[in-house]
Amino acid sequence: MPMRFLDEMDPAGKRLLIRVDYNVPLDNGTITDDTRIRASLPTLELALSKGASLVLCSHLGKAKGKPDAKFSLAPAARRLAELLGRPVAMAPDCLGPEVEAMAAALKPGEILLLENLRFHSGEVEGDAAFAKAVAKLGDMYVNDAFGTAHRPHASVTGFPAIMPACCGGLLLKKEWEFLGKALENPVRPFVAVTGGAKVSSKLAVLKHLLGKVDSLIIGGAMANTFLKAQGLPTGKSLVEDDLLDEARTILALGKEKGVTIALPKDFVISLDAGKPLAGMAASGVCAAEAVPADAVALDVGPATNAYFAKVLAPAKTVVWNGPMGAFENPAFAQGTLSVARTLAGLDAVTVIGGGDTDAAVHASGLASKMTFISTGGGASLEFMEGKELPAFKALRECGK
Repeated sequence: MPMRFLDEMDPAGKRLLIRVDYNVPLDNGTITDDTRIRASLPTLELALSKGASLVLCSHLGKAKGKPDAKFSLAPAARRLAELLGRPVAMAPDCLGPEVEAMAAALKPGEILLLENLRFHSGEVEGDAAFAKAVAKLGDMYVNDAFGTAHRPHASVTGFPAIMPACCGGLLLKKEWEFLGKALENPVRPFVAVTGGAKVSSKLAVLKHLLGKVDSLIIGGAMANTFLKAQGLPTGKSLVEDDLLDEARTILALGKEKGVTIALPKDFVISLDAGKPLAGMAASGVCAAEAVPADAVALDVGPATNAYFAKVLAPAKTVVWNGPMGAFENPAFAQGTLSVARTLAGLDAVTVIGGGDTDAAVHASGLASKMTFISTGGGASLEFMEGKELPAFKALRECGK
């Protein structure tokens, strides 16, 4: 069955149970980045304009199946009320008689935010009884939380299995359209940029992308494994020695498919191996084939930045997931910033994976120059592996 989205539904007079992603960073109860709350606004505003009342649900942080005040969604309720310019009631829990009464009393245009779903172990466990207890709060289910689309939790797969009607929200639709179109029907040349620390976390992505892209750029610490697999020195840099054969297989597969695999030509290194990242200093630049035995490669160097920019120059579609270096330390951020600047200047569809890449692009000040920034790190990775995410499967099967 095809998925349906909120702009195809008639929610007038209905109470919508909307799974949002308000897993926002907090500092002593103050939200330090409200991007995820802002991302939900088009869906909420559409539902309100069509005469629905809203029951919103989300998780926040790593709550361990019991109430924990530091993970309360109350700050999210306050911020949402400011952004929407209307009251947002905060429920004391996400289920139970008191919450049911609050939901039942909602009039069209009114909003209730449930307390953190992960205050109950049934959410993460995908427990059917928990799903049933929360699902009774709404007449229609809307999933607008791409960040959790890869998790078979109660609010992702349990609610649509038992609710009479369900659909995706506008944010979920954008993720589906941009990530899906980029991978399935890209305007070419199609270039993928991958980075981050470990090959192991991106192995399935790399193999899947090799069947689709024209060029593949590999940066970050994961590039070390590919360079060592070719016999180059890596000093004290992070390498996954158990994946050297896999790296050789990917390089051979790229050659077989005619895909350009671009690896770093030089590195910004540090001689502070063993120190915490924040305390490490840059000790210079060296060629990829000349990394000293006592050095750690922590960012790609200027020759690599120029090379990667050249590979990206003709691109009409770019998907980027993973930083080029340890960008949290400004001494090792230039490679990642260089890719962001290059993408910002392209006449291309630029799709940014969530997580660290999202953070890096926002830190660069170039987020507005990108075509689309995904709100889900793990979810976008699994999508790029070619997997059907549990959230999408549940929405397709809703009402069967």
